[in-house]
Amino acid sequence: MTQGRFITIEGGEGAGKTTLIGLLAQRCEAQGREVVTTREPGGIPIAEAIRAVILDKANTAMDARTEALLYAAARRQHLAEKVMPAIARGAVVICDRFVDSSLAYQGHARGLGFDEVWEINRFATEGCMPDLTLYLDIAPEAGLARIHADADREVNRLDLEGLAFHRRVREGFRQAAERFPERIVTLDASASPDRIADAAWAQVEARLSH
Repeated sequence: MTQGRFITIEGGEGAGKTTLIGLLAQRCEAQGREVVTTREPGGIPIAEAIRAVILDKANTAMDARTEALLYAAARRQHLAEKVMPAIARGAVVICDRFVDSSLAYQGHARGLGFDEVWEINRFATEGCMPDLTLYLDIAPEAGLARIHADADREVNRLDLEGLAFHRRVREGFRQAAERFPERIVTLDASASPDRIADAAWAQVEARLSH
């Protein structure tokens, strides 16, 4: 049986994660591999229900620790129900966001601390970590401009945060990349989608053939 792989795509708002996931999935499928694309929080009914609570614009009173715990809870159910079974049967799982988003958003931007948020997620993930994480790095101003230009995109609670918050998120992702250099590869998200896809595919292909 072909060994499964777990690949996560990270980045701030408007970084282009969805576009990249679609392009990577096409290339994996062209090699005859089963591909499972999914997202966090979400991917399964329970986690999607938690997502609705987290991102609801009405929930502005949500405490930062509550937010971190809800993300971890959604992550655990998503892993147990969808990700780990897919990896076990040999699929390539490509996920929009994972632990590093919690480190960047709650650990750094919310000020809860990297180590504290990592401990919550160490329990939730039970050691199931990505084989590769591709971090799409983009200036928050550029990423938010992309979002506001998309008339079809629904505005969620995190979109209501100011520019300073999103700058801290970027700092958090960069700190995560420094802490986990063996897993996280940084890509310039201001490049063209094809150029980003080529750079990303080189990293994915190396993990698939290893």
